[in-house]
Amino acid sequence: MVYVFLAHGFEEIEALATIDYIRRAEIPVTTVGIGNKVISGAHQIKVIADITDAEFVYDDGIEMLVLPGGMPGTLELEKSICVSNALDRAEQDGKYIAAICAAPSILGHKGFLRGKKACCFPGFEEQLIQANVVMDRVVCDGNIITSRGAGTVFEFAYKLVELLRGKDAAEKVFMAMICKK
Repeated sequence: MVYVFLAHGFEEIEALATIDYIRRAEIPVTTVGIGNKVISGAHQIKVIADITDAEFVYDDGIEMLVLPGGMPGTLELEKSICVSNALDRAEQDGKYIAAICAAPSILGHKGFLRGKKACCFPGFEEQLIQANVVMDRVVCDGNIITSRGAGTVFEFAYKLVELLRGKDAAEKVFMAMICKK
């Protein structure tokens, strides 16, 4: 199971395109609304989450946690005790943790990027504490996947599916959506 956390002010393209791509690969995805089921994105698009953070339970079935960026969504995710605890458990268990745009800053603040390659939205590089910051569009280093922003979301989602179900599954969705590599 993949969990995508949504907080008020999340970047809609980053969250929804990622969710859509992963679901097209037939990987179960649950969206988690921070503080509410109805979450308004950075561009005032309202989304109904599958569950709220109060309903979220970390269990062994978790394969990946995904943090979309956007403002103030990233700040709201970082303030969430639910998100913080889930990230700590996932890191401890070696589960995949994916963050895009400004959201890799959360991983930097938690110390998860120490000695790892990572990327982010321009201007957040200093928040990737002790990371080897690169300008690649998507970076995977161990269990951490980072990406730069809305314009890199298809490459980001491709990488997530590739890690979870293999290159053939990722390529199948990529081709069906008529994406260019």
